Order: sequence, then C-alpha cells, then structure tokens
Amino acid sequence: MTYKLFYALGSAAMGTRVILEEIGAPYELLQSTKDRSKPRSAEQLALNPNGWLPVLIWDNQAMYECAAINIFLCDRHPESNLAPKFDSVERSTYLQTLVYFSNSVQNAFQLNYYPDRFADTKDDEASAQRRGIRRLRETWKIIDDQIGDNKWILGDKFSSVDIYLFMLTTWLNSNRGHPTTDEFTNVKRIADAVMLRPSVQLVYAEWISKQS
Repeated sequence: MTYKLFYALGSAAMGTRVILEEIGAPYELLQSTKDRSKPRSAEQLALNPNGWLPVLIWDNQAMYECAAINIFLCDRHPESNLAPKFDSVERSTYLQTLVYFSNSVQNAFQLNYYPDRFADTKDDEASAQRRGIRRLRETWKIIDDQIGDNKWILGDKFSSVDIYLFMLTTWLNSNRGHPTTDEFTNVKRIADAVMLRPSVQLVYAEWISKQS
C-alpha cells in the first residue's frame, strides 16, 4: 500500500512527508500549491474543500489537517515509535501539544501571513498582522517553558511532536517581524537536533541550504 500526499514546498505537508520518511512507508507526492490565488486540482478540493495542505490518501480513503494526519500515521505504524502508546503517561502531553501547535501556534502564523481572514477591511489587516506577531511570541514562550530541561518535548524520547515543532520553526521569518528561535533556547535546541535527522535533511534540503 502506497500513501499519496498532496504536497507543496513551504506547506505543512512537508512535516507529514518527514513522518512518512521516518515510518519508512512508500508514498507518492501529488504536487500542489499553498498559493490560494493559484488553481488546485479538482481531486484535492473534493477531498479538502478548504484547499489547504496536507491531504493524505490511502486505500481509497483520505483525510486532511496536519495534526490529525500526524496522529493517524503514528498510531497506524506503532513500530516507528513516533508516538506514546495509548496507556502511556506521555500520551496526554503528546495530544495536548499537537493540538496546541495546530490551534494556537499555527493560528498565530495565519494572523500574520493571511490577515484578510481575520480583518473586516483592508485597513484592519495591519492590526491583525501585528497581533499575529505578538501571539507568535506568546505561544512559542508557552512551548519553550513546557520543554524546560527535557531532551525532547516529551522527555527523553524523540516523537512526531518534535517534527511538528521543527516544521513550525521553519515558518518564522524575521523579515516579517517574527521572533527567532534565538529567543526560545529550548525550542531552538530541539529544532536544531531534529534538523540533523536524515528524514529532515532530505525533505528540507532546500530550506536548510538557505540557512547557511
């Protein structure tokens, strides 16, 4: 069985692709775009009318929402050890953090990158963007404090939550006034460690080359 993934550089589908690489499952990339001004395939829009990425297809089934796909893939492939078991004490923190990333951190990015979704008029968009920057700083501070002295987000064990963290840090853009990971030493420490993994080196090769 081969997964299919609607995909575009710079999108959340890159995080999903890293998980597929970590799992070692065969997959096919279906090229799309995160630019909502450009056309997307009828198949993608039928599966996710929002037009967002990622969209995962398997066995004539499909789903969207990056955090949900993350949980689904890790639970479907427990041999990958990318998520705590159902009865593990870390399971609650695992789920909590993924949802916080999806609902709070990503929402802060949307405020800044897509202010038109949150403002009634064009004149109000700058205010939404500024609020997005403040919210980014607030939400990353929450995560940085949560990590504390842990080696990884969940403690001593690497998980898909660390992949999600890395993915989100690649969206930070100081040219837009975003905070950098230098402000959040625990976040930066984990992001730097995740970047060394072969799966991330493969998927994010272009992004990584631009950081040096």
